Amino acid sequence: MNITLQYFDGCPNWKIADERLAVLAAGHLDLGIGYQQIETVEDAERVGFHGSPTILIDGTDPFSRADGSVGLACRIYQTPQGPAGAPTLEQLREAIDPQ
Repeated sequence: MNITLQYFDGCPNWKIADERLAVLAAGHLDLGIGYQQIETVEDAERVGFHGSPTILIDGTDPFSRADGSVGLACRIYQTPQGPAGAPTLEQLREAIDPQ
């Protein structure tokens, strides 16, 4: 399974997502994590970037919303604790292993 963490440097939330993904990767040897830095609005539009961090699992965004805008912005995730800058560890676990 391949995970791509899309981010831009202006948003610190991608580091939280990265830490949580590292925890998951330690328990899943088949999990590869790659990074894609989005640098410009044009890059964001070209790849359909819905904000930092965006987590793609085998090329698909499991947290996508129909009304999600494209651009250089920090992304907000709905978690059991309320809005947050990254999915919880449990939400990520469920996204990679939705049994």
